[in-house]
Amino acid sequence: MTASSHARESLLIELSRSITEDTLAGVPELAVVQGVCDRLVAGGVPLSRMIVGVDTLHPLVGGRLYTWRRDVGIECVEITREASLPDAPLWVASPFHHLLAGGESLYRFRCPPADGRYPFPVLAELAATGITDYIACVHRLGDAVKMGEFDCVYSSWGSDAPAGFTEADVALVAALGPFLAAAMLSCTIRQITRTVVETYLGGDAGGRVLRGAIARGVAERIRAVVWFSDLKGFTSMVNSTDAELVLPLLNDYADPQVEAIHAHGGTVLKFIGDGLLGMFPVGDSTTEAASRALAAADAVFTTLAEVSARRVAAGLPATGAYLALHLGDVFYGNIGGAARLDFTVIGPAVNEAARIAAMCRPLAQDVLVSQAFADALPAARTRLVALGSHRLRGVAQAQALYAAVPAVSVPRTAS
Repeated sequence: MTASSHARESLLIELSRSITEDTLAGVPELAVVQGVCDRLVAGGVPLSRMIVGVDTLHPLVGGRLYTWRRDVGIECVEITREASLPDAPLWVASPFHHLLAGGESLYRFRCPPADGRYPFPVLAELAATGITDYIACVHRLGDAVKMGEFDCVYSSWGSDAPAGFTEADVALVAALGPFLAAAMLSCTIRQITRTVVETYLGGDAGGRVLRGAIARGVAERIRAVVWFSDLKGFTSMVNSTDAELVLPLLNDYADPQVEAIHAHGGTVLKFIGDGLLGMFPVGDSTTEAASRALAAADAVFTTLAEVSARRVAAGLPATGAYLALHLGDVFYGNIGGAARLDFTVIGPAVNEAARIAAMCRPLAQDVLVSQAFADALPAARTRLVALGSHRLRGVAQAQALYAAVPAVSVPRTAS
């Protein structure tokens, strides 16, 4: 074994141990990649540029690229789902696609080529920046750990040294790849897990589940503003609208509500057909929670008016929303069967909010709030119009209801 090969073997042992320890400690991807590149350079490897890429499972993000440059440092760029599709032009024209399609795992290219031809556009671009040697690696995942398009970890390694990489350097990169791929797999699975639970449970509930709140029947009693909304005339609209147009309609009217609730510190708990259940937990101030909920409602109805105008202009069916805001105690936790749980809220306040929302149409109001909610916002009483007491289906006591006057005038839509 040559001195160079022995040095590279020692460096591989050091790096593999470091990567494993960082992975077990949950060190973020950026720090893991930065540490690998810094140690390689310190160990004498003429590395000037390195990229690690992974696909992911996310509603909007298709993948992430971690790019390290010797004189710049490291950055992460998210790739849209469209740009990461299997037939995306940049992907098809890349060395990584070539490796996957050919069943290979490593590709090397020296710049400039003797014949002046670059088999992939990116190689000519890299040569123009001074890269003299390029290595691409692909590490495939087993069927048991694949998630959607996340089926491999790919990396590229570039040198700007006149002689490029030595054979010992190439062997080191090839041997190091599986350790780095395993680290990226661990980090990406953590990200995917958080994305999935937050996408389907909401940020707060998802975080609680990941922290261990997964036992059935365990719920916390909290005070919260309950948000219950649904769309106007949705049932009749479904019966008279092309089925292919229904899902885009639901998404168009759900987006503004989700964004506004989250932006004002609330949590979206679930979609119930065309309805949405959310809450604004009361922290130190009931008034503050109610104020945030009302501000979210203002934002929602302003945006929904714009959505409806845009859909009408495009010749698409449009509607509006009804909303009830109520304040009370709820039980927040896991409810359901042993093998299928739902992290949500239950309790009289939730039922009452749903019944108040059902009163929007007969009272010809877009937003109704309860007496408890109104009491929490004395400064906003000029925006609340008393509508008297009303019997709610399944609720023993009649409830005093108020109409919430919009902060900004928006056109009403037909019920």
